[in-house]
Amino acid sequence: SYVSYQDLPVLMGGAIALVFPSLWEGFGLPVLEAMACGTPVITSNCASLPEVAGDAAILINPYQVGELADAMANVYHDGQLWSQLRQAGLAQAHRFSWQKTADATAEILCRYG
Repeated sequence: SYVSYQDLPVLMGGAIALVFPSLWEGFGLPVLEAMACGTPVITSNCASLPEVAGDAAILINPYQVGELADAMANVYHDGQLWSQLRQAGLAQAHRFSWQKTADATAEILCRYG
């Protein structure tokens, strides 16, 4: 069901991980939202998700259930892995912002518009 943007950081921040085995995403905003909240991410290795997640997430084949289960177990049981993903995710999330997006769009429009 719907979760307000006000409640989202509390819910995401309290999760052990975001498990997001999507088959198709235009951008993958939930991945960045989780990373910005310090929540490790397990996501698909398809569509835009590898580019958005970078090296800050565990990328899995969404058609391989065993691969997904192994990734979930590893994040849950390995505190060092959890901490590494958390720190890498926070850094990855800082690479993206609405201001950077607006600046890049304006630059393209000025150049080609």
